[in-house]
Amino acid sequence: MTDDLTRTKSILEAALLVAGEPVAIAQLSKLFDPPLETDVIRKLLEDLRAAWADRSVELAQVASGWRFQARPEIQAYLERLSPEKPPRYSRAAMETLAIIAYQQPVTRGDIEAIRGVAVSTNVIKTLEDRQWIEAVGHRETPGRPALYATTKNFLDDLGLRSLAELPPLAELDTSHLLELPDAPAKAAEAELALASPLLDTPAAASLDVGAPDAPDGQPLPPESNQTLH
Repeated sequence: MTDDLTRTKSILEAALLVAGEPVAIAQLSKLFDPPLETDVIRKLLEDLRAAWADRSVELAQVASGWRFQARPEIQAYLERLSPEKPPRYSRAAMETLAIIAYQQPVTRGDIEAIRGVAVSTNVIKTLEDRQWIEAVGHRETPGRPALYATTKNFLDDLGLRSLAELPPLAELDTSHLLELPDAPAKAAEAELALASPLLDTPAAASLDVGAPDAPDGQPLPPESNQTLH
């Protein structure tokens, strides 16, 4: 029995090491015939996590499942292997992401009401292309505007298991994900903190999605602010 558990644990370890992305427990159970019960898989994963506790690589649970990842203190060294610059995101994109994360689900009109400026379609598309946000439905108001929420990929990139683990906004550190123009990587946290006063305002009802877009960063015209549904 001990030999069987050792072999099972080795199979799980190998699968996670070669996966390159988080693997859900339901997928891991299918490695075996018949599939192992989820409680057994979870216990063996906890054993593996403990076995790797003193190494530079750790076994972590995130929103999409379990994965091996470098410990934070090692990450800076590994980044030297990839000379490519990380993507650069504007303050508008960062604020929009923060509002969606902490107020979801929200419409584009909600975001505009909180930020006080129009949200460019390109900002939404950028976050969708990065697979950090997605449309999860439509609000049942005239125009049926899309409702946006964050994805499991967003949580995975932050190393979180659920939205309940999101820290207070001003403490959210995305420096390992984003690099803003003309600022050190640590400035990403400061940019998100800029949105925190805005988030004290409850999300308003959505704006008319049929209205033309104003350039991002520009104040909404008075008539746009008044077209609520």
